[in-house]
Amino acid sequence: MFAALPQSSKKYAERVVLGDLWKRTALEPRDRSIITVAALIARNQMVELPKYLNLALDDGVKPGEISEIVTHLAFYSGWANAMSAVPIARNLHRAQRRAGSAPARLGPASSPRRGRRSGPRYAGRAAVRQTLRRVS
Repeated sequence: MFAALPQSSKKYAERVVLGDLWKRTALEPRDRSIITVAALIARNQMVELPKYLNLALDDGVKPGEISEIVTHLAFYSGWANAMSAVPIARNLHRAQRRAGSAPARLGPASSPRRGRRSGPRYAGRAAVRQTLRRVS
């Protein structure tokens, strides 16, 4: 996004977006990362996605949570937008795994307070997860 801007605009945008905006204290960096990743996927902004996926992981978002964000967005922002994010997330995860800095599998987020959900409301999630597994 910033590469096409004139140098002065690029510096201003980086200072405001990556500086002032991300340093505000009303949201934790992890929450800002989740929101940003979701917004980029929803708007099909794949050029910036790798950078913000890395930032999200640095801010404590787990790979399984990223997978769940993609799954969730498939139904709210469109299948194509969400599926466009899959190869980017998969490639990032593979690179991190090779570097030894990621878990062995990008899968659903786990939470001790959530049980297995079933029924028509959740049937689509299984389909998305199956698609994510096939793609990765």
